[in-house]
Amino acid sequence: MTDKGSVSPVEQPVRVKERKNKTCMRHCKKFWWAYLCLFIVIVVLAVCLILLVAIPKIAQKKLDSSELQVDGISVTSTRSETYLMGINSTIRSSGGVSAKIAPFRAEMYLEDLEPHTPFVLLDFPETTSAELQTVNVTDKRIDIPNMEAFTTFNTMLLGLESVRVTIKGDTTVRVSGVARNYGVTFKKTITLTGLNHFAGLEVTHAEVSTEPDENDNNFHGFVTIPNPSVLTIEIGNATFDTFLNGSNVGTTYMDNLVLSPGNNNASLRASISQGPVLLALMEEPYCQDGIIDFELSGNGVTNQGDELSYFADALSADNLTVPINIGESVARDLGVTLGCSSSGNSSRLLI
Repeated sequence: MTDKGSVSPVEQPVRVKERKNKTCMRHCKKFWWAYLCLFIVIVVLAVCLILLVAIPKIAQKKLDSSELQVDGISVTSTRSETYLMGINSTIRSSGGVSAKIAPFRAEMYLEDLEPHTPFVLLDFPETTSAELQTVNVTDKRIDIPNMEAFTTFNTMLLGLESVRVTIKGDTTVRVSGVARNYGVTFKKTITLTGLNHFAGLEVTHAEVSTEPDENDNNFHGFVTIPNPSVLTIEIGNATFDTFLNGSNVGTTYMDNLVLSPGNNNASLRASISQGPVLLALMEEPYCQDGIIDFELSGNGVTNQGDELSYFADALSADNLTVPINIGESVARDLGVTLGCSSSGNSSRLLI
């Protein structure tokens, strides 16, 4: 009796375990299709998450980490409402993922001026995810989307040392091996070197005459205009009000003005009232070395008969100081040397 009682507690759990295993097997045999469906659903969900969430995030991250370098910008054939624009640029990325980025329209706006109003809408070509890629846009006709924004950009570009510009556009990317396009946003902020109010401008030659020519000009010269930026800008025919000691003494013209990167040699002509200039040459400080600082303020810009307000307003935003050795020109061209009247000697005319 005692032995039988000691055995039965061991056999009971074994039989219970066997019954549970058999029940589980019968359950699996009966509902195997349900577990298969559940497995398929999990796999499908995982694939969908990868395709719909993971890949787009990876693609956007790759796009965000790429670097855009603008090597050159051209603004030519400028008209009152349109112009031709070209961009030479380079995109660097980490590579690794083979993908194509569809062509897209990008807007360009001043990053540091809100609201962010586009001053250019430009179509960019298809690109790839190659580690190094050249992206060029050649002479696209641009309709100015917002004249005020474009004028502000030109004003800042001509007057400041640098300007931050953002290029932004929505596009799609297709990863190699995946038959699906994913929406991404291309957004890069670049720093463009400005012309810094034409710092370093120098009149290299000046000629004066007592008799005006057929255009009523009595002053002609050549000027060197530095352009430290990557932009080539076709300005056209620029007209400037010319001031001496705060008084308007005439009009200066720069014809067919095109500013390319580097130093630009341009001609200038002017119709100047000679009386105030000659009097200034006999007064301090100009009588010391004959160099007079003229102030130029943009009065108008035309190109091929079109008035370009976006350049005219930019050139009139701040006066441009132009030092000219008028004393040397008067002595050479007119045979007249003017001395300082305050020195105790009257002005001298040496002919």
